[in-house]
Amino acid sequence: MDSRRAWAVLTVATLAYVVGVLQRSSMGVAGVAATERFSIDATALSSLGVLQLLVYALLQIPVGVLVDRFGPRVLIVTGAATMAVGQLLVAVAADLPLAIVGRVLVGAGDAMTFISVLRLLGSWFSPRRLPQLSQWVGTLGQSGQLLSAIPFAVLLQLNGWTVAFASAASVSVVAAAAVLVAVRDAPSGAAHSRSTSLGAALVSLRESMRHPGTRLGFWAHAATQSSGAMLSLLWGFPMLTIGLGYGPGLAAGLLAGMVVVAAMSGPVIGLLSARFPFRRSNLVLGIVGAMAVAWAVVLLWPGIPPIGVVAVLLAVVAAGGPGSLIGFDFARTYNPPVRHGAASGFVNLGGFTVTVVIILLVGLLLDAQSPGAAPEQLYAWENWRLALAAQAPVVGMVVVLMLVARRRTRRRLQEDEGIAVGPLWVAIMRRRRARRERGGDVEGWS
Repeated sequence: MDSRRAWAVLTVATLAYVVGVLQRSSMGVAGVAATERFSIDATALSSLGVLQLLVYALLQIPVGVLVDRFGPRVLIVTGAATMAVGQLLVAVAADLPLAIVGRVLVGAGDAMTFISVLRLLGSWFSPRRLPQLSQWVGTLGQSGQLLSAIPFAVLLQLNGWTVAFASAASVSVVAAAAVLVAVRDAPSGAAHSRSTSLGAALVSLRESMRHPGTRLGFWAHAATQSSGAMLSLLWGFPMLTIGLGYGPGLAAGLLAGMVVVAAMSGPVIGLLSARFPFRRSNLVLGIVGAMAVAWAVVLLWPGIPPIGVVAVLLAVVAAGGPGSLIGFDFARTYNPPVRHGAASGFVNLGGFTVTVVIILLVGLLLDAQSPGAAPEQLYAWENWRLALAAQAPVVGMVVVLMLVARRRTRRRLQEDEGIAVGPLWVAIMRRRRARRERGGDVEGWS
């Protein structure tokens, strides 16, 4: 484990994930162009994103089962090929139905990629590296948003719809070929931690879902990812360009800045997760709380909020991306390797299900305020205030369910392993008392 070959495999697999994120987020910078090309309103536009993400979410558990049965290499190659076909259909689509079919295929291929890459990590690297490597993979993968926010957006503006989406499809073909040549499921001679049959894989799925730690990961992922994904996948570009009046270049730069912030915050979050494993849920709650404050400031600001305030919002929301990867850390902690694919698929279902709900709510509320209006009136800033505020009750409910899952996970830890994890303030007091008694520091807060 941790060999040079392992790093080569990880590099190629991560590049495949970067390409997957490029395909996933390409519609985020093409939203205004899609409105004009297909002559559609905000609800119809949101259907492009919603159906894509709905397919992605619904396939997470089946893909997790298939990864546990057939291995990650097959799934990554199949996913890249499926996304290439989907983007080609979008490239030639002259009406909305064909574009929807294309984006559905993009969602299906995308669903096969990330959890397959996470599955590779457990086979090629030692457990002590996994929390930080998961953060690095997730963070580097989001650089695919940079590819959609800058070069893809430039291609779209200069060469048009067909050339831009056909070029994106060709990148997936290259990624599929690279994985086919360079990636293997495990080191030569190593035992493959696969389920022996689909029936055994389904049993693994049932066992992983029954553990409260897996459900804690599900809700943690949902609480942290949904807000940033909603912006990067569909509504960020229209909000910034038409709602706030920024030019396309500035809007693309701000969305690209979210990726930079995620890249900077990801390693820090990974280190904190590894250093304080029994306080990972507190880290998730801190990130969600910061996002709530940032959204409240922007949406309640009189008139158009200053660009500095908007930039802070995007930076805070961007930290939710690496924060959501803590959910996969929960899945890995509370499940044996043979169940990692199923458990990771279940966790990933959480974030994207809530993202689908929020994207659809925003589109419905925009249309409800200005039915049949032109884009300039439809996407006016005053309409965005109410539409984006719809996140609050959804994420609030998710946080409540996360707290319930956390309490049950801690109870299970105490019953099974005799580990008692109490409130954070109690742990801090114990830590201070131990330092006074021993005259030094002690490891952890638990």
